[in-house]
Amino acid sequence: MQEKTFTITADTGVHARPATLLVNKAGQFESEVEVAYNGKTVNLKSIMGVMSLGVPKGAEIKVIAQGNDEEEALKGIEEVIKEHLGE
Repeated sequence: MQEKTFTITADTGVHARPATLLVNKAGQFESEVEVAYNGKTVNLKSIMGVMSLGVPKGAEIKVIAQGNDEEEALKGIEEVIKEHLGE
């Protein structure tokens, strides 16, 4: 299992468009990928799950990957976050 914490710096937080990018990226990997925020953890391959978190600007999220390609999955998710959402 690998995990990494990110801070959302996008003014709109995690809204539909970047959430879709995250879900699509997570879906490219065999590993289970989850995102945790505010005490709740959801499957990062589920757009409804991600949107249900309501992650605002300034929030810290944790991405957790577990499986055969967990390292690649976490790197891929990190690229999407750094390009569209935060650091």
